[in-house]
Formats: sequence, C-alpha cells, structure tokens
Amino acid sequence: MSEWYNAGMTPRTPAMSSTRQIARAATLVMALFVFSRMAGLAREMIIGARFGTGAEYDAYLAAFRLPDLLFQLMAGGALGSAFIPVFTGCLARRDLRGAWRLYSAVTNCVVIIMTVAAVLAAIAAPLLVRYVLAPGFTPEQQALTAQLMRWMLVSTVIFGVSGIIMGVLNSLQHFLLPALAPVLYNLAIIAGAWFLGPTIGVYGLVLGVVVGAALHLDAQLFGLWWHGAGYSPVLGLNDTHVREVGRLMAPRILGLAVVQLNFWVNTILASSLPSGSLSALNYAWLLMLLPQGIVAQGMATAAFPTFAALEAGGRYAELRRTLSTTLRAVLFLTIPAAAGLFVWRVPLVRMLFQRGVFTEQSTQWTAYALAFYAFGLLGHSLLEITSRAFYALHDTRTPVGVGVASMALNVVLSLALRPALGFAGLALGNTIATTLEMVVLLWLLTRRLGGLEWVQLSATALRSLLATVVMAVALQWVATRWTSAPALVVGASGLLLGALIYLIGAAILRMPELGMVRRMASR
Repeated sequence: MSEWYNAGMTPRTPAMSSTRQIARAATLVMALFVFSRMAGLAREMIIGARFGTGAEYDAYLAAFRLPDLLFQLMAGGALGSAFIPVFTGCLARRDLRGAWRLYSAVTNCVVIIMTVAAVLAAIAAPLLVRYVLAPGFTPEQQALTAQLMRWMLVSTVIFGVSGIIMGVLNSLQHFLLPALAPVLYNLAIIAGAWFLGPTIGVYGLVLGVVVGAALHLDAQLFGLWWHGAGYSPVLGLNDTHVREVGRLMAPRILGLAVVQLNFWVNTILASSLPSGSLSALNYAWLLMLLPQGIVAQGMATAAFPTFAALEAGGRYAELRRTLSTTLRAVLFLTIPAAAGLFVWRVPLVRMLFQRGVFTEQSTQWTAYALAFYAFGLLGHSLLEITSRAFYALHDTRTPVGVGVASMALNVVLSLALRPALGFAGLALGNTIATTLEMVVLLWLLTRRLGGLEWVQLSATALRSLLATVVMAVALQWVATRWTSAPALVVGASGLLLGALIYLIGAAILRMPELGMVRRMASR
C-alpha cells in the first residue's frame, strides 16, 4: 500500500509541479507504450500472415464495431475524460473516502449498463449486421459476423470495469500496469491467431479477444490493491461527484457516438467494395496509429492528470506553459513521422506484413490507403493533447461540438471521394476532417486560456518541417535505388536512416526539443 494513502495525504502528482515532472511521467508512459504498440504491431503481423485481406478478416473487423462502440460510449473514452478530472479533484481535496465512493458507484453503474446493452446487442446481432453494420456483405459473411459479434460482446463488459480502473490508476500517476495491460491483451490475440487460427479460423481471434480482456482487467487489479482502493456496493445516483461525472460524460458520449458513426459509415462503404478493402484500410489505419499511440497518447496520458490538477488549483499560467511544451514535443516527433510513413509506406508495409496469405496486392492496397492516412497523423496527435486540455477544464461540450462537425464533414468527404479514389477516399476524408478539427480546437483553446506560446510553437513547427523536408527528399532518393534488397533490410534501414537525417537536421537547427528527446532517451 502506498505511503500517501497510509498517511492520509493526496498522492504526489505532477500537477503540483513543473513541466519537468510531466516529462518524466511521459518518458515512462511512452516507453511502456512502445512495448504495447509493438505487441499490437506483432498481433497485426501475425493476423496478416494468417488471414491477409480476405473476407473472413473483413467479417471480424465488422463484428468488432458494435462491441467497440459500447465500450467507447459507456466505459472507454467518454467515461475516462469525465471520470479522471472529478476523481483527481477528490484527491486534490484529500477526500479519499469520496474518491473511492465515486469509483465504486461508477463501476457498479457501468457493469449494469454494459451487461444489459451486451445482452440486447447479442439478441439483435443478425439484424444489426444485415441492416446496419455490413449490408454489403454476402449472407455467409453476415452470419459469420453476427456469431463473432456475440462472442466479443463478452469482452465488452470486462473492458468496462478495466477502463474505470485504468482511469483510477492514471489519476494516481500509476502508469505501469495500465500500459502493460494492453500488452497482455495483444499477446492473447496473438496466441489465438497463432495456435487456434489453423484449426478454428477467425474464431481463434475472438477467443483471444475474450481471454485478453480478462488479462487486461486482472493486470490492473493489483494496482488497486497497492493504492488501497475501497469498494462499496453503491450506485450513488444522488452523489454530487457521480452527477458531475454524468454531466461531463453526456456530451462526450455524443461526440464518440459520432466518431463511431464514421467508422460505421466506413464499414458500410467498404463492405460494398472489392473483398479485402476493409482489411487494407484497417492495416493502414493501425500503421498511422503506431507513432500516434506511442508519442501523442503517451504524452496525453501523462499530461491529463497534470492538466486536471493544475486547473483544480487555479494555476492557469502553469497550465498554459505545460500545454505549450507538450504540444511542441508532439510537433517535433510527429511531423517527421508523418512524412516517413508517406515516403516509406511500401517498404514499411512489405517489411511488416507481406508473408503468408498477405500478398503483394495486399501490400499495394494497404500502402495506397496509408498514403492518405499518413498526413492525418499530425491532426490526430495534436487532438490527443488539446481535447484533454478541454476535459481538464471541465469542458467536454466544446471538443464534442467541434468533433461532431468534423465527423459530419468526414462522412460527406468519404461519400464524395470514394467514387474517384476507392477505399483510399475514406482515408483522405478522415485526414482532411481531422486536420480541420485540430485547427479549430487549438484556436478555441487559445481563446479559452488567454493565449498559448505561439512564437515557440511556430518556431518548432517550422524547424521540424525544414528538417523533415531534407529527410523526405533523402528517403525518396534512396527508395528509388533500394529495389532488390530483402524487405526487412530495406524497411528497417530506411527507418533508421530517416531518423538519423532528421536528428542531424534538428541539431544543425539547434532545436531545443532535441535536448528533451535526449534526456528522455537517457532515462
């Protein structure tokens, strides 16, 4: 049990310190996220070799939509963005009893709601698949999708509880177990694909999802015990803190519903395209999310409790500095990553996925989609930071309102671009809409906080862009000459060469962010 709990004091959070502490937390989280994302990448590599871009994997991806929707709306991003600021506020006021009562009440409510929703969805699965999720599938694919969905709904209830515990541990600045839990989840899916895939097909993946969800929960239960969590069988519907979570959560649910609506529209549009289109989009999407998950989500996870506690203490000047520093770090790392994904997309996809039933055509399809997803990396990454700043300010309406407009634009662009670009039009629509959403939210956040450090932010962006152009030109030149070497050699060497050229350019330009990266690496 931790010292602060035994002493009856609030935990040591970086919210009460400088940006140096948030950098230390981000270092740990990003290092852990590297393992988590590498496990996710290994999962997709094995799935790709086993199932490629075929109809069976398309059915699995479509079946995943509804369970993921229920989780995101009721216990995932919506609840986390509402729960952490309120829970952190209780800790800042040293109200431990109120904090654990809040955790208990929210957990009990989520279990009840998720169970009822999962049962109803399982009953209606065939109709949902036929008329809502994948009307373009063949009857055989639709039947398979419904069966897969029913099994995966079990994991949704488990993830509901696990998501709350993750929010508790992040609020307590405990990042180790929440970051390791996804590794166990991915390892379970890998085991399902590797050992069970040859005998029971895609059902091996589903079994891996259910077992992985249980491991995801179990890994974090120890963290609750370590921090002396208290549980009580209450709903707390009249509790002030529970009501505050509900108030903050309501608009966030709407925003995530619109996001999931976009995924649903993409599934419908891709289901009527040639078989494998949805799979190619998924592989490209996951490759784009790889640097976004390590850099942006890692920093956002470490920064969110800090933002919330700074707001609770009324330290808005420090909040502005911390936010600006975090944005600069994200710019420094994601601008070259986006260009690298674009220029090196074919060697990268070939190195990671092209084996087994993942053919050269699968590589070309995935790279085609990645070309349009790549430049959305910057928008997706900065949104991770700006949205959490709004949530820390107890404002979920603004990012949700902008997000609704963005997703509506996304759907319109997807419909407009699909005839000319095929499934890649769906990727381009997402990139354009997300980039505009990021610009609007940054502008609104600047007004809300009375300004950001725009001179420093602009200098970081311009210098990063200059170093990135040099890197991209060099990689493009190399790509035209490395055509006969093994895929592993070409893919890995290009990534290392690009990183080296960018870092040399950053050193020549004397970018202060380079020192931050050096310190983080040394830790």
